Amino acid sequence: MNLFIRLLSDPVVVFLLGVLAFWVLRHFSTQSGRSIFKLPPGPQPLPLIGNLHLLDWRRQDKSLMKISEKYGPVFTVQFGLKKMVVLTGYEAVKEALVNFADEFADRPPIPIFYQIQHGHGIFFSSGELWKTTRKFTISSMHKLGMGKHSMEEKIIEEFHCLVELLESFKGEPFRLKLFNKAPTNVTFTLLFGERFDYQDPTFVTLLRLIDEIMVLLGSPILQLFNFYPFLGFLLKSPKMILVKIEEVRVILRHYMKMSRQQTDRGNVQSYIDALIQKQEAEMNKETLFHDANIVASVLDLVMAGTETTSTTLQWAILLMMKYPKIQAKVQEEIGQVLSSGRLPRYEDHKDLPFTNAVIHEIQRFVTLLPHVPHCLSVDIHFRDFFLPKGTPVIPLLTSVLLDKSQWETPNVFNPNHFLDAEGNFVKKEAFLPFSTGRRVCVGESLAKMELFLFFTSLLQRFTFQPPPGTRHSDLDITPEATFTMRPQPQLAHAVPRA
Repeated sequence: MNLFIRLLSDPVVVFLLGVLAFWVLRHFSTQSGRSIFKLPPGPQPLPLIGNLHLLDWRRQDKSLMKISEKYGPVFTVQFGLKKMVVLTGYEAVKEALVNFADEFADRPPIPIFYQIQHGHGIFFSSGELWKTTRKFTISSMHKLGMGKHSMEEKIIEEFHCLVELLESFKGEPFRLKLFNKAPTNVTFTLLFGERFDYQDPTFVTLLRLIDEIMVLLGSPILQLFNFYPFLGFLLKSPKMILVKIEEVRVILRHYMKMSRQQTDRGNVQSYIDALIQKQEAEMNKETLFHDANIVASVLDLVMAGTETTSTTLQWAILLMMKYPKIQAKVQEEIGQVLSSGRLPRYEDHKDLPFTNAVIHEIQRFVTLLPHVPHCLSVDIHFRDFFLPKGTPVIPLLTSVLLDKSQWETPNVFNPNHFLDAEGNFVKKEAFLPFSTGRRVCVGESLAKMELFLFFTSLLQRFTFQPPPGTRHSDLDITPEATFTMRPQPQLAHAVPRA
């Protein structure tokens, strides 16, 4: 006993015992399934690589759904040296993002996005800067017409330009990717205050850069960088992205300069105008609307605000070519409701239940954006597990949109998911392509209006078919994994309807 007391009085022994206790505590708090803090269970990580050997790097979402079959809807995985908690299925994702909305609202410091934005902007920022910027963005977008009749008119104007483009092919096949021009131009109208001619050099350059950046963001090399950022000096993709992002920033700074040169300060024609005038109004006090945050906020909307809606429209046309009977039924319903031949308006979605169901099913089926990581702002207990502050969390939206408990045939394109026995449209709570909670998409109302108006107007005017020599069954609907799930490059054929 005396020896034990003497040992405890030795500072070196006390220090070593402390280190040992810390190691034991850390060891058991990170071991799958037997944590004294009750961390979620998960597969045993390997040294250095963690659980990366279990991932299909092109379809991480499907790999994580496979892991959840063994470990349940809340589990832990280790990507490289970083542990993350994954939420799968509608119930778990809803409970976290809705019932614990504030706790799950932050973003983790994802290496590539931190290098691009440095914690600024709307999508990858956190804390007060994120709250203030997001609130201002939503308010500004509504003032500029998002979700209103004035925006509907701009979408219809853009549709006429798209029709001219389609008719210019004179019945010849064209690239499916062509459909990204119209939705992108609608977003640019909000951001820059004007639409572009489809041949405008600035418009062409921005479309090229968005495309190239999105492809790079989905590459396995870029994922490797996010898992092991210290390898950045060896990898080409992160450097290429930063170069292309800077090319976009040059264009954005040009429009910021033009906005500052306006003499009529009460005239707000664009999101950039709104940001610049907000900055000038707060010039004599500490403001979050400094140049770095303005550029980052516009950049977020240029990238995500264009990619999502334009890619969904491409999927819509491809799926109508793949399933001609569904396309014909949509056209029949449109013809009955709009028998006069007038163009659809957004309010018509109430009278077009099958068409509305098809649009919703397109978004559910393609699982466009599988997930964007969240981060815990505080320590919490969630479903009997302890999740420390700063823990990265993946709310897996793919698992919600393909949840077997919520959808009758989750892996089949089936518009009946949104229809009752009488053919009435049914809203489903598990329909979360725009996410939910504090981080729900800021442009959701604009995206819904665009998709409905472009889709119904196009099918009213054209029948879309595979190019000559290609059968419906030959069309490939396997997604191409970029930052979003894009359709494979293919050709489409637009046949004018009487």
